[in-house]
Amino acid sequence: MTGARLDRLAPLSLNAWLRLDVVSRLFPPGVRDVLEIGCGQGGFGARLAQRYDYVGIEPDPASFAVAERRLRLVGAGGVAEVANIRLEQLPASRFDVVCAFEVLEHLDDDAAALAAWAARLRPGGWLLLSVPAYQRRYGPADELVGHFRRYDPAGLHELLTGAGLTDVRLRHYGMPLGYLLEAARNRLARRRLRSVAAATAPQRSAASGRLLQPSAPLRGMLHRWGTAPFRWAQRAAPNTGPGLIALARLAPDASPDPAR
Repeated sequence: MTGARLDRLAPLSLNAWLRLDVVSRLFPPGVRDVLEIGCGQGGFGARLAQRYDYVGIEPDPASFAVAERRLRLVGAGGVAEVANIRLEQLPASRFDVVCAFEVLEHLDDDAAALAAWAARLRPGGWLLLSVPAYQRRYGPADELVGHFRRYDPAGLHELLTGAGLTDVRLRHYGMPLGYLLEAARNRLARRRLRSVAAATAPQRSAASGRLLQPSAPLRGMLHRWGTAPFRWAQRAAPNTGPGLIALARLAPDASPDPAR
């Protein structure tokens, strides 16, 4: 499927385009099976399914319905499935790559989550994730969408190695546009926080996959072309940006806990 058609059927937000530019260049070679945890409305999933056998899981029923429809519309070369299930319902040691984009910060016990994600990898497989960078930047937008925290690079590295992962690679993204987008989200969140004051963190997290997501086909195409110069610009600053992407490997001789 052409990029233009994907942009119409499964549009990405501005920030997601910045993230995709880094993710696509970090994606390991020789991959067949990919699991995406918390696939949201399926923007990334639609693109991953063009190249790999893809399974996405999404707990929010509204976002799941959108993702399922988008995966059906865009088609795929192999397996393409979105499920409204819990991670524990998937077998261990099944996937070459497990992805989780903007998910870990929503989970109270992030160490347990990483261990459970790693358990879904085949030995030698890769975990690829993104998180908001630097706890000092925690602001109204983080609070609005139910983030428990942001991540400093050293802390994220320690978490990944604590989950039994090796060969950790970290990259920032979003310089300079990501900073402007984050400032705009914080400004919007300050006005909206009162309206969600009674909502729990899980409720805010469930809604976060729908917040600021484009639905109009024209917006999807504009986002691609509007972010193009900034996607190139951020490549010159891989150690700077409000977002952080990590790639880490499960050792080829590892034996993940099948009970997770």
